[in-house]
Amino acid sequence: MSLATPAPDTTATATTAPVLDVVVPVYNEENDLAPCVRKLHTHLTQRFPHSFRITIADNASTDGTAEIADALADEMSEVRAVHLAQKGRGRALKAVWSSSDAAVLAYMDVDLSTDLAALPPLVAALSSGHSDIAIGSRLARGARVVRGPKREFISRCYNVILRSVLAARFSDAQCGFKAIRADVARGLLPHVEDTGWFFDTELLVLAERAGLRIHEVPVDWVDDPDSRVDLVSTAIADLKGIARLLRGFASGAVPIAELRVRLGRAPLEQPQPGVPAGLLTQLVRFGAIGVVSTLAYLVLFLLLRGGIGAQAANLVALLVTAIANTAANRRFTFRVRGAAGAVRHQFEGLIVFGVGLGLTSASLVLIQQVTAPGGHAEIVAVVLANLAATVLRFLLFRNWVFRTRIR
Repeated sequence: MSLATPAPDTTATATTAPVLDVVVPVYNEENDLAPCVRKLHTHLTQRFPHSFRITIADNASTDGTAEIADALADEMSEVRAVHLAQKGRGRALKAVWSSSDAAVLAYMDVDLSTDLAALPPLVAALSSGHSDIAIGSRLARGARVVRGPKREFISRCYNVILRSVLAARFSDAQCGFKAIRADVARGLLPHVEDTGWFFDTELLVLAERAGLRIHEVPVDWVDDPDSRVDLVSTAIADLKGIARLLRGFASGAVPIAELRVRLGRAPLEQPQPGVPAGLLTQLVRFGAIGVVSTLAYLVLFLLLRGGIGAQAANLVALLVTAIANTAANRRFTFRVRGAAGAVRHQFEGLIVFGVGLGLTSASLVLIQQVTAPGGHAEIVAVVLANLAATVLRFLLFRNWVFRTRIR
């Protein structure tokens, strides 16, 4: 649907699909539902220049929420109520988004902790074609947040886990303020399994792995002191969800390659002459993996040196870290997924390992000729030689081992 028409049109008829469908998932929210929907309706009527719909997704409420939702739908033509027999925010969002005829799909929590002024920028990034998913972020620069230290600490820790374990680049997975293009949703939703609070994270991780662009909008956010979210059970469910995703990626059960082909953005067509595509990103990731590998190598070398000698300790430590280094760079630096070519890459990585072994072994021989074995000079020599081998490893990885993938 074209979104170029500037004239306001805030009604969606039976024959005309709305531009925006905002879903408000609720469970036992009879006190907050009506004020939330009326405030949201007023805001969209006055400030949103296109047609819209507000969908109340009642997921198995046991209080008066369902009746209030139906009354609001009767009162305002742009409001509809959907009732689900099972509980779960993710289940509610998936059900409504999958059947919606709107061009842009969004959702927000019923407590309206996020300032509604962030909604137009959220939708604009999608309607312009710039981005595929837009999220409100409480951790992005420019955000203003009022909440207690406990929730702040948990949110920051969760963000660190996502970045370190799933290599996520978005800053805030669980802010209840998101939007997605309908065509993107149709491609991603069948692969999102979670029906609860992890739904957001799973959707974003799949989108990022598929090569979609995620736009972040800094928000003003005030914590709801009456929030009924069980932080402990939610945290446990999130950790289980992360483990499930890791298994799916490792086994190929999650078809990331297929999603990337169908949904991902096309590569840049005309890279600048003389500037290798992705070189800076690869250098940063390779450097981070290299630092970890060097530290792991040094620890193993020091642990083994006293029992099996310097040369044997160097061989074992370098072999273990080289195998792990090749696997990590294959996945994160050069973005090679799946089992295809993995054996060949490890074999070629072992050849690169042989070059590194030669450098560090030669450094040990030279340093032991001029100093006593086991001194600080020996440690310095092997560290410097290992760093030199790391630089050489990057060049060989990029220009030989993973060269086909880069092309």
